[in-house]
Amino acid sequence: MIYLFEIGFIPVTFWDILDILIVGYLIYIIYRTLKGSIAFNIFIGVATLLLVYWLLRLLQMEMVSSLLNQIASLGVIGIIVIFQPEIRRFLLILGNRTLKSRTNIVGRWLIKNLNLTDPSTTEFKQIKSALLQMSKEKTGALVVMAQNLDREIISDTGTTLNANISHALLLSIFNKFSPLHDGAVVIGQGKIMAAGCVLPLSDSNSLPSTAGLRHRAALGISEKTTASTFIVSEETGAISYSFDGKMEFALSEARLNELLHEQFEQE
Repeated sequence: MIYLFEIGFIPVTFWDILDILIVGYLIYIIYRTLKGSIAFNIFIGVATLLLVYWLLRLLQMEMVSSLLNQIASLGVIGIIVIFQPEIRRFLLILGNRTLKSRTNIVGRWLIKNLNLTDPSTTEFKQIKSALLQMSKEKTGALVVMAQNLDREIISDTGTTLNANISHALLLSIFNKFSPLHDGAVVIGQGKIMAAGCVLPLSDSNSLPSTAGLRHRAALGISEKTTASTFIVSEETGAISYSFDGKMEFALSEARLNELLHEQFEQE
């Protein structure tokens, strides 16, 4: 084996450097996924416990390190339970991206070679125009763009519609006199699947104090599933976007256009 250099008496190879880079990248991914949530504080606590255990072993304090070892052994199951939403979201994102890449290639080939009309063009325009009008009129709205299994999970909490996507229907649902206006609309497979859906609230402390329950619900569903959400603020009319546990505020029309295009490319 060829050594690149030595640190003291420790020889370092190419594979050692690659190993360190991979571990560093994985730690960064974990940090980015958990940042701003209670789960991040738990992760820091677990990491601190492991660091203390390592120091105790180094100092040969066998009794305390043995006790910590037993706690750590029992804690593996607890960690899986605590981080279940994060683990589930990671696996869903991994699986969805693989499937989407295949279906997108086939769909684009069919549209291009068979001169088919892409139905998402009309749906895209209907959603965009509805969001912009609700923003102008300061009508509060919560529109979830759900993928695959997430559709059933979210839509079960609301009223099933299975209706064609239209500007007028979206405005009607979020009209303040509508019984469904307080919940979320779930869109998927080119349909408005359900309205009045209840979303889990995020416990993240990364949201500004000006963010309301709609923003916290939008962030909550993006933390637990692969769905993304567009939010219209009832107070300011600003349009926001949440995905993968992150929130983007005050979208411009150009940015809204870009994000909607991304959503329909994933369908």
